[in-house]
Amino acid sequence: MAFSIYDLTAFNQSIHEALVQNLSPFWALIVEMTIIGLVFLLFYAIVGLFLVYAERKICGFIQNRVGPNRVGPYGIFQTIADFIKLLMKELIYIKNADKFLFNLAPFIVIIASFMAIAAIPFGLGLHAIDFNIGVLYVMAVSSLGVIGILLAGWSSNNKYSLIGAMRSGAQIVSYELSIGLSLVTIVILSGSMQLSTIVEQQRNCWFIFSGHIPAFIAFVIFLIASTAETNRGPFDLAEAESELTAGFHTEYSGIKFAFFFLAEYMNMFIVASMAATLFWGGWMPFHIPGLTSFNHVMDFIPPFFWYMGKTMVVIFLMMWFKWTFPRLRIDQLLKLEWKFLLPINLFNIVLMALVVLMGWHL
Repeated sequence: MAFSIYDLTAFNQSIHEALVQNLSPFWALIVEMTIIGLVFLLFYAIVGLFLVYAERKICGFIQNRVGPNRVGPYGIFQTIADFIKLLMKELIYIKNADKFLFNLAPFIVIIASFMAIAAIPFGLGLHAIDFNIGVLYVMAVSSLGVIGILLAGWSSNNKYSLIGAMRSGAQIVSYELSIGLSLVTIVILSGSMQLSTIVEQQRNCWFIFSGHIPAFIAFVIFLIASTAETNRGPFDLAEAESELTAGFHTEYSGIKFAFFFLAEYMNMFIVASMAATLFWGGWMPFHIPGLTSFNHVMDFIPPFFWYMGKTMVVIFLMMWFKWTFPRLRIDQLLKLEWKFLLPINLFNIVLMALVVLMGWHL
């Protein structure tokens, strides 16, 4: 069976057939799930470490600083050194804290991001699970993280943590509306909630172009709302250092703090992946109708690189936001959602429905 870096379906099928031939169906399934889980764990760790390093470098560039430059060449081992430090740090137990919920909260946050990333299509044949309601699934499980944040704030027996958790809850519940409605706009355009189908429909033209003005408006709103949803600047009211020390994770240390820290970056990766998948064609190459030679050149780039490149561009935009704009007040943050983004989103859905009804997107 011939394998191709452009379509890994045959490679995955060969692994499945080998397991089925040598094991019972039950154990073949268990081994497959274990392999996928280990791959995701490794991918999770590598992407998390890379994004922490990338943000420090981008922050240094924007603020005219060098960034990490001592531990390893260009400071590439600084993040690994920090990770080892967090693993070895003492876990401080808080007096009068609810021990069970205090210990459970970081696991809920990180498990929610694991569940969401499972449905992301990384490339042709690189899709762990392809739900026919993929868009709804990712929205649902990624929203579970706020439960961990609320539990962390309440169980810490700390006023700063509780205020940060309540801010985060209000922020995430509010901006979930804008994220959901912007995705509904794309669902109307594609007529499907299955992520692989949505990507396939963008083979000739990405939705950000074929969807015209409503698709562009939906992308901008999705970018703003998802930045707020991940508690990143300028929407990081939940962990405002000048007011709440560290917000909902003030009392956490060691590996438990690392869980919150890593989950923030992985949530950023997930929302950037969704933006790349739904608006920028996922793993599909950039094609210009009529330019056959140019399109053939674009087809030589493997789908996984297209997907990662688009995702990293969206992540760069989110990092650019954080290190450019000042932090909003909590009233400004909620006003932005309820008075501006939500009405624009509702109007945009009607506009997209009109575009699809008239056939202008074809």
